[in-house]
Amino acid sequence: MFWQLLILFVTVPFIELYILIEMGSRLGVLPTLGIVVITGIAGAALAKHQGLGVLRRIQSEMSYGHMPGDALFDGVLVLIGAILLLTPGILTDLTGFMLLIPGTRFIFKRYLKKWVSKKILSGQVVYSPGSQYV
Repeated sequence: MFWQLLILFVTVPFIELYILIEMGSRLGVLPTLGIVVITGIAGAALAKHQGLGVLRRIQSEMSYGHMPGDALFDGVLVLIGAILLLTPGILTDLTGFMLLIPGTRFIFKRYLKKWVSKKILSGQVVYSPGSQYV
């Protein structure tokens, strides 16, 4: 796991830098900076909107006494998407937008649910319904 994260944190910035340099050489510096700023502003607005929507869903489901499982997965993905939009770069912005848009978020949610299920089934994560932590 350590090596995977190390590779991720080393290669992604290099790829992002390469893409930004290529965009800057083809479009120019100001249009490239404009794209980065506009995606940041649009991403922040979308993250706020989607985050508040997920929070309302969680509150609504809990008020009916239901465990907000799907809404919690959405919340995690919206948070990750918002964090990715904070980092400058085209790939991270595209991935962040995909996590914030409900139509594409379901793809990531399906994989996240499978991953969590595998962790629970392998015993790496313990889930006990109805348990209360005081």
